[in-house]
Amino acid sequence: MSFKTLKTAVAAMLGAAMLLGASACGTTDATVDDDGNATNATVGYDVSSVAKDDAIAALVPEDVAKSGKLSVGMELSYAPAEFLAEDGKTPVGYDVDIATALGKVMGLETEIVSSSFDSIVASVGAKYDLGITAMTINEERMKSVDFVSYYKAGFSWIVRKGNPNGVDTSNLCGLKIAVQTGTVQEEEANAAAAKCKADGKDAIEVMSLKQQTEAATSVVTGKADVFYADSPVGGYAISQTGGELESLGDVEGVAKQGVAIAKGDEAMDHAVQQAMQKLMDDGTYMKILKHWGTEAGALDKAEINPTDLS
Repeated sequence: MSFKTLKTAVAAMLGAAMLLGASACGTTDATVDDDGNATNATVGYDVSSVAKDDAIAALVPEDVAKSGKLSVGMELSYAPAEFLAEDGKTPVGYDVDIATALGKVMGLETEIVSSSFDSIVASVGAKYDLGITAMTINEERMKSVDFVSYYKAGFSWIVRKGNPNGVDTSNLCGLKIAVQTGTVQEEEANAAAAKCKADGKDAIEVMSLKQQTEAATSVVTGKADVFYADSPVGGYAISQTGGELESLGDVEGVAKQGVAIAKGDEAMDHAVQQAMQKLMDDGTYMKILKHWGTEAGALDKAEINPTDLS
């Protein structure tokens, strides 16, 4: 991930952690307490003690088991779920830790594959085994992939501190809304734009950007009026901009997120579901979330293609 076109003044305001690929929304002084919890960490939770479960490993499809690797597609600019540490190379975040732990339970070495968010669904089962990238489960995506639920998050509206542009989420017409390409937020922003047009009101400009860092920064720089994102991402962006941003209103539309698996791959479905449930039951999953300060979105049950998506 990279963000190469920002002015020096903006970089100073946001800090290199928010803008540069080498830092990718992190900090340089992560601290970890006695319970393994970290504040603004750019080091992952230590999952080295997670052991292989032979019964779960036996469920893994033969071709994956023989390879010895579990390849996982991620969009690595989505802090604190998945992003790059200060070296600009090392993937970190709670999704990275969960993916690594899943691999260990299955007796596999997890390999993170950097991908654009909007390409992941189409690439699962072909380019990599799983997609784990803070992806909201919805009916449209379930037509293309299977899911195992593992987290829940809502949507947040993020504006400049003090809301100087007077953004009112009940009346978005005439605003510039920054979103990440391929997300549910992009779909909703486009739907709002279509309604404004149909009603003969001022047009919404939907700024669809490849990376969440770009979307957040567009608000700080004044290029957009508001940033619409998953609540963990919005909260992390606020924490990393030194008071330049704030949330507007309450978290909306809480929904489950899932591990994407090739459609109809029942063996992998069950391997992932059982591995995830094991991590939930033995406490590893919650320790990972607490490490990143994201335990508010924890689930206690991993489900294959859940019917209740909220």
